[in-house]
Amino acid sequence: MYQVRQVGLLAAGCQPWNKDVCAASGDRFAYCATLAIYIYQLDHRYNEFKLHSIMSEHKKTITAISWCPHNPDLFASGSTDNLVIIWNVAEQKVIAKLDSQKGIPASLSWCWNAGDAVAFVSHRGPLFIWTISGPDSGVTVHKEAHSFLSDVCLFRWHTQKKGKVVFGHIDGSLSIFQPGNKNQKHVLRPESLEGTDEEDPVTALEWDPLSTDYLLVANLHYGIRLVDSESLYCITTFNLPSAAASVQCLAWVPSAPGMFITGDSQVGVLRIWNVSKTTPVDNLKLKKTGFHCLHVLNSPPKKKFSIQSLTKNHYTSSTSEAVPPPTLTQNQAFSLPPGHVVCCFLDGGVGLYDMGAKKWDFLRDLGHVETIFDCKFKPDDPNLLATASFDGTIKVWDINTLTAVYTSPGNEGVIYSLSWAPGDLNCIAGATSRNGAFIWDVQKGKMVQRFNEHGKNGIFCISWSHKDSKRIATCSGDGFCIIRTIDGKVLHKYKHPAAVFGCDWSQNNKDMIATGCEDKNVRVYYVATSSDQPLKVFSGHTAKVFHVKWSPLREGILCSGSDDGSVRIWDYTQDACMNVLSGHTAPVRGLMWNTEIPYLLLSGSWDYTIKVWDTREGTCLDTVYDHGADVYGLTCHPSRPFTMASCSRDSTVRLWSLTPLITPLQINVLADRSWEEIIGNTDYAIKQGTPPLLCGKVSRDIRQEIEKLTGNPRVKKLRWFSECLSPPGGSDNLWNLVAVIKGQDDSLLPQNYCKGILHLKHLIKFRTSEAQELTTVKMSKFGGGIGVPTKEERLKEAAEIHLRLGQIQRYCELMVELGEWDKALSVAPGVSVKYWKKLMQRRADQLIQEDKDDVIPYCIAIGDVKKLANFFMSRGQLKEALLVVQAACEGNMQTIHVSTPKGASYSDDIYKEDFNELLHEVSEELAEWYFQDGRAVLAACCHLAVDNIELAMAYLIRGNELELAVCVGTVLGESAAPATHYALELLARKCMMIPIWNLAADLLLMIPDNELHLVKLCAFYPECIEDANDLHEKCKLPTVEECMRLAETACADGNIFETVKYYLLSQEPEKALPVGIDFVKEHISSSNWTLDTIYPVLDLLSYIRTEKLLLHTCTVARNELLVLCGYIGALLAIRKQYQSIVPALYEYTSQLLKRREVSVPLKIEQLSAELDAWRACTQSTYESLEDSPYTPSDSQRMVYSTLLRRLKEESLQRIIGPDYVTGSNLPSHSDIHISCLTGLKIQGPVFFLEDGKSAISLNDALMWAKVNPFSPLGTGIRLNPF
Repeated sequence: MYQVRQVGLLAAGCQPWNKDVCAASGDRFAYCATLAIYIYQLDHRYNEFKLHSIMSEHKKTITAISWCPHNPDLFASGSTDNLVIIWNVAEQKVIAKLDSQKGIPASLSWCWNAGDAVAFVSHRGPLFIWTISGPDSGVTVHKEAHSFLSDVCLFRWHTQKKGKVVFGHIDGSLSIFQPGNKNQKHVLRPESLEGTDEEDPVTALEWDPLSTDYLLVANLHYGIRLVDSESLYCITTFNLPSAAASVQCLAWVPSAPGMFITGDSQVGVLRIWNVSKTTPVDNLKLKKTGFHCLHVLNSPPKKKFSIQSLTKNHYTSSTSEAVPPPTLTQNQAFSLPPGHVVCCFLDGGVGLYDMGAKKWDFLRDLGHVETIFDCKFKPDDPNLLATASFDGTIKVWDINTLTAVYTSPGNEGVIYSLSWAPGDLNCIAGATSRNGAFIWDVQKGKMVQRFNEHGKNGIFCISWSHKDSKRIATCSGDGFCIIRTIDGKVLHKYKHPAAVFGCDWSQNNKDMIATGCEDKNVRVYYVATSSDQPLKVFSGHTAKVFHVKWSPLREGILCSGSDDGSVRIWDYTQDACMNVLSGHTAPVRGLMWNTEIPYLLLSGSWDYTIKVWDTREGTCLDTVYDHGADVYGLTCHPSRPFTMASCSRDSTVRLWSLTPLITPLQINVLADRSWEEIIGNTDYAIKQGTPPLLCGKVSRDIRQEIEKLTGNPRVKKLRWFSECLSPPGGSDNLWNLVAVIKGQDDSLLPQNYCKGILHLKHLIKFRTSEAQELTTVKMSKFGGGIGVPTKEERLKEAAEIHLRLGQIQRYCELMVELGEWDKALSVAPGVSVKYWKKLMQRRADQLIQEDKDDVIPYCIAIGDVKKLANFFMSRGQLKEALLVVQAACEGNMQTIHVSTPKGASYSDDIYKEDFNELLHEVSEELAEWYFQDGRAVLAACCHLAVDNIELAMAYLIRGNELELAVCVGTVLGESAAPATHYALELLARKCMMIPIWNLAADLLLMIPDNELHLVKLCAFYPECIEDANDLHEKCKLPTVEECMRLAETACADGNIFETVKYYLLSQEPEKALPVGIDFVKEHISSSNWTLDTIYPVLDLLSYIRTEKLLLHTCTVARNELLVLCGYIGALLAIRKQYQSIVPALYEYTSQLLKRREVSVPLKIEQLSAELDAWRACTQSTYESLEDSPYTPSDSQRMVYSTLLRRLKEESLQRIIGPDYVTGSNLPSHSDIHISCLTGLKIQGPVFFLEDGKSAISLNDALMWAKVNPFSPLGTGIRLNPF
């Protein structure tokens, strides 16, 4: 039940070691980190690529990947542990594996001439061909391609000419083989090498797609040539602009014959060439670091609103004006082809560049490309997370945007450990494998201190004392733990009998430090004395001890993790091992105490898992399987104690929320319970069986702040606890918007408010000031982090903002300053004709190349906001659309009234209304985009920003952010009330599972007409009669005995609903079954029944106590109840638009009808007719892009309209549409479950059913439980995924 939730993922970067590490096919592209392959897929709805899955089957460095040319779902990958794997992307599973004894598959590729065959080669050959399936499956050797004189760098099959293949060698030569021709081995070396034995490796090779013989070759030093593979003649040698330029990768552009692109390996310049010119047509500087590889996507991504004419974005009609041909300068005669390039850079950056529009569609600026050994949140700015990696860098990430903000200069070898300086010193100490330790000043961007006392020995751990900021401890393979001051003065050298792997300063005593050693012991030293002997030595582990961690909340308690797979808890004051936590199946690395719950400990291991422990009994509360390799570092967010980050050998960092582990506590806050039930002292909290209590600094500070407040502190209390308990990712943004709506003074908004989703009344104001800031900022000497924008870029950005704000003249002037005259001219008349003439004269003094025309300035100048908003939305630029429409609503756009028919003229108010509608439309689209990206909280922010409280609440509930919905709804009051009550009802169901009945009752008592909810709660209560009567009393219901009498009276009066209600509350609830079920069956038999007549009775019946329902005597009634709930559930799912589970509910009901003894007025034929009719009639609305339109038959229309008549309207109108929880879009690495409802792999969180084996996705479980309370396994057990 209690699950740690994944809420964020920092993907790895692309590895710089091997050649063919990025590939693309159709609407997917993939790149390799060192150990995993990341696959991105185009989301057609938003025209953007999203991370689809991560394949981490390889345990050693991946050498190459190749996409299957005739099946877009398959690709092959090879790795240095001699494995070749065929992977099906759509099903996310391995189809075939070859453990090749024949050598490392250094380069590999699908054979173009054979169906299912992959070829691979290592070093000097031979070329092996692995046929995967069919009668000839197995590995064969290419007859000629072997015994080369120089190692093979890479090889390419010809796409048209069957069996033709070329190899590029390290000595710069090529070998060409084709059936029926003489083999050409080691030919076409660059002229400069002829007769020498120098090497000039072939770095890139591509066949010309339009010829059978032409081949493009790049050598590291010699550059690029176009050669003829038949006559072995060099046709053209291309000239690079300077001797410094060098080419590592090239690709043909399929959409433009004769064009190819190259990536420069020294600087990130993309050059565009045409075979008819020896110099580049264009140079695009994309990044500071060099290219590693690139790949052109064959088809540019489809636009969402595709415009039918071929010319881009021209709305053509019979009355359109003719479009004059553009005048072209010499270079523009080669216009840039439309095409998207997957670019991978040497710093691990990965992006998708749109050549036609000259912009990034997607860019991950940097990423670690190797194991991440350590991660730590910054103590005074918890939005920053630092990571240390095997790749020799420390990177600092902003966890809200998941982007890199800083990276350490240079390469330090392997970095094992890092430690932030205490307070606001802005420095990080790092420890390396061979180069000692260092201090990096993050702000200044340079190393300010180095420590070499350990010589060349590896330093495994570095720890900066947070109680005394002058001291830094390191421990090393040389057996010493050294304590020195930050200026390098050694205070202590503690000698151990073997290597020391971990050290940690006590958080309660500034002079106490613990170490973990290879001799299996944990030692504690006291720094305040001169003695070099440990105060205590703890032994018990049976293998080396790695990390040690002191408890932040319990004086003298520490834990240690070891290669024996266990974690031990030691009590320093009692010289004893208090507990051994065993469960990991491999060495333990990461360790982390929770900073609020004193008994909560997390450990990460080489068995790829993270375990959560209750150290009181030593039980494992949860095991997290999402990482794809060893888990090394765990760190706790300083101001959100239940958010943690982990890092791993799979090169990813993941963010987790631990809040589900403390649900009762969270609900105590909502139910406004006393402080004693929320905050406690450590000694009490660690007694066995005590419910979780907060004991740390964050909660103490909240309490102190609340106790200072005058008036009603409830609003602040809900907000502060909600921020402390929820993960980052929008909750603070949400609360800021709530405050704005509640009328808080703008001056109280925090600094970072303007970075998030702004309320509509601030949008224009903040963006204007941002534009002014961009114009005036001059670059400081040390730029602001990575890839700092140049002054031109800043001015451009400022101009764009001014334009969207309708400040046209400012835009024109900035454009002139940038030399973009034509842009200025085209919109100048929007200011005045006089200003335009003046500009024309200034323009005459200048002559500047003409640029491409731009839709945006024209639209704004003529005030055509609708067209512009649609243009932005069609490109998926939803935030841009929002800004423009908001500016229009505020009257910043001059609407030039186009002549209206019959001379009627609209008043401005009508335009205002138009814009308002458009504004809501754009906000809804943006909210849906966030929601589909698994970020329900930000989706809710979009709705709050335009004051749409109902929809904001609906998105929180659909994202299962129930606690947050209740907090926010309580504060927002009346307008959010219906949704708040629904969220309370679902939360009460969650409490019934835990089970905390009293709390459930408290929540339901917060709902105004709550009698029925309380009846359900008491009906389901399984304890003895005395306890039940106490709960009845709390809920103001008659006693159990009384209920029996009331039921009999109601039965005599023929009042079905009351009869069922009181029987359920009595000691014989099974008596309610026949009464309720007969009522429902009787209604369904008539032709004109509606859902609203029978659902209340059925819903009430479903709360019968589980142990009564499962009685042998109730079997028939139970089966009938399950069938009816299944059928009504399917109808409710149609009403709530839960598309994904409607077929599953119909199937479930049909299976029960088939297999169980029941007499209900439902026929299997009728069910399948309804399902087909539903599919036929709704499919056309949910048409995917490719399918042909599906037309329903008349009989199907009839069936469907009858269904709709029965359904009536959903009462909570707004809460319609599928559920999608946070993290639903995050791929898991190693933890693969198949849904028993759909048969597909589950993406995102998984929910296990009562047999402990069957799994369904959490989203499906939530939707199922909202329409049918019983488990899909048909056991009669209630499903409770909330």
